[in-house]
Amino acid sequence: MDIFLQQIINGLVIGSIYALIALGYTMVYGIMQLINFAHGEVVMIGAMVTITCINFLLGHHFNLSGPALLMVGLLMAIPVSMVLGYTIEKVAYRPLRRAPRLAPLITAIGVSIVLQQLAMLIWGRNYRPFPAILPTEVYSIGGASITQVQVAIVVLTLLLMVGMYFLIEKTKMGRAMRATAQNPEVAKLMGVNVNHIISMTFVIGSALGAMAGVMVAANYDQAHAYMGFMIGLKAFTAAVLGGIGNLGGAVLGGLLLGVIESLGAGYLGDLTGGVLGSNYKDILAFVVLILVLVFRPSGLMGERVAERA
Repeated sequence: MDIFLQQIINGLVIGSIYALIALGYTMVYGIMQLINFAHGEVVMIGAMVTITCINFLLGHHFNLSGPALLMVGLLMAIPVSMVLGYTIEKVAYRPLRRAPRLAPLITAIGVSIVLQQLAMLIWGRNYRPFPAILPTEVYSIGGASITQVQVAIVVLTLLLMVGMYFLIEKTKMGRAMRATAQNPEVAKLMGVNVNHIISMTFVIGSALGAMAGVMVAANYDQAHAYMGFMIGLKAFTAAVLGGIGNLGGAVLGGLLLGVIESLGAGYLGDLTGGVLGSNYKDILAFVVLILVLVFRPSGLMGERVAERA
């Protein structure tokens, strides 16, 4: 029972990160019907910029606490990621908005590869350790353990999700986003600046991605130039699982995928006599993706709707 509870906690922590990244995928898809495969690299750059900033402050002996150093790093990483997201949309996707759907898909993959290579040139191929600046206190819950960092990840993710709900459902910008998602041409006739709304969608999603990248680096104590590829695919799987284009579905899909992956990694080795285990946990995400696409392509909370003209 202790092992089961521990795996559930681990799954909720990583699932919270998946859900946060999946929000970026599902927001863009809901408005543009585009899978932004470069979103994972935005997550990676957010993590790398934060680590670089913290190391700079430590190297110059700034007398700041660990949380304060992390906050300064975030205040640097979030604007960088937001500018990057805005640039990606304006340079790579906006000119192809009326092109056949295969063109922006190929472009998204190309942008992802370009960002990977740029990150490798800037930060190198090696893993970058996350500075040991955060509290290491561990709490015990029913025989399972959870660190202060993991508690902060879950709480911050919950707050960001609530904030996103109020932004989409209760604000003028949120109404404009929903109108653009439903019919951009009619929204334009009603006075909505569609280009601005699409750009803001990328900017907001990139800000969430930067915070998710820092969470990943803090949880695993490291980051590297290729981390965005795998975690981006898993977050995309979470978005598809919950229902791509549905914000609530992205949250549900992320949490479910995290728990499935964690339980699978914890018990797969025992069931297979050690042949399979945590090293094969990535397989589970893609098995889930295949099953969802075969049996419920619209996702758990998605609706089967006619394709938009």
